[in-house]
Amino acid sequence: MQNFTELYEVERRYEELAHKMSTPDAAADADGYARMMRDYKELTPLVEEYRRYTDLQKQEQDAKEMLAAESDPAFADMVQQELCEIARNLAQSEENLRLLLIPKDADDEKSVILEIRAGAGGEEAALFAHSLWRMYTMYAAKRGWQCSTISANETELGGVKEIVFSVEGPGVYSRLKFESGVHRVQRVPETETQGRIHTSTVTVAVMPEAEEVELEIDPKDLRIDTFRSSGAGGQHINKTSSAIRVTHLPSGMVVECQDQRSQRENKEQALKVLRSRLLQQKQDAYDAEYNAKRQSQVGSGDRSEKIRTYNFPQDRVTDHRIGLTLRNLQGVLDGDLDRVVEPLILADREEKLKQNNPNEEGN
Repeated sequence: MQNFTELYEVERRYEELAHKMSTPDAAADADGYARMMRDYKELTPLVEEYRRYTDLQKQEQDAKEMLAAESDPAFADMVQQELCEIARNLAQSEENLRLLLIPKDADDEKSVILEIRAGAGGEEAALFAHSLWRMYTMYAAKRGWQCSTISANETELGGVKEIVFSVEGPGVYSRLKFESGVHRVQRVPETETQGRIHTSTVTVAVMPEAEEVELEIDPKDLRIDTFRSSGAGGQHINKTSSAIRVTHLPSGMVVECQDQRSQRENKEQALKVLRSRLLQQKQDAYDAEYNAKRQSQVGSGDRSEKIRTYNFPQDRVTDHRIGLTLRNLQGVLDGDLDRVVEPLILADREEKLKQNNPNEEGN
């Protein structure tokens, strides 16, 4: 059984935070109080499980002492059964603690910038890109997250060649980070008269939203152009140059935003996307050997680089990374994405457990 004595210090830290937050001085510093509250909430599940674990250990010790002193066979048998139940609960509590001690991704609690691009398959890929955008917005609505479109390149038939949008809320990245990669669709297009099944691809990139403190951009490195917006959005859009194009000169990265109501709002959104892209680029360069595990490379959109397949004729969704196959494809596309996300989170935890305990498989 694993020794969790180091968690005594964590519990002390937790109690100190509770005491500090209850003092009159704590409320005077809003930023400091918010940090303490964030730390307190993060530690709560771990400390509560640790307290349950230590309580079970005490129950086990008391039961063993009682059993050693007991001469009545019937009562001793009852205590033995209780010991077996305590042992089961202890094993479960130990497993819970091991899971809670897995290091979290530093970006897990962040909001994200999500980019969807049509890959191989022409108009059919653009139509499916729109379906994926709808899926993510419906999933976000179910979880109480807020979506905001930053830019969209629509097609005449209702598809999107490219759409960039933000998803804001607690823990967004922790659940959507597994969506980065190539999504493949197999279906008969509505425009296909002969009923042939087409295979198309769409790439999805999920980037944690970068804060200004994480990545400072020198204004001298930016060229900002204004232009007249096009597409849906109200009469004023075609009359005013409210759209913004930001070019990051050192990297050549270009971001456009035209979906907000003013130049200022479009500039803020474009800079938010640029900052997130640059931070992701920096992270990828720094941590390239872990890109496959982090799903941070979406590839070129080639059919062979798929992470997930949506097969309409067979009404199934298959995630190739963990060998998961689900029925009710339309349910997933209607935002029931937890059926895919939860197994991915579980597989990720199991992999991290193996890395944290490399010797356990041989025991």
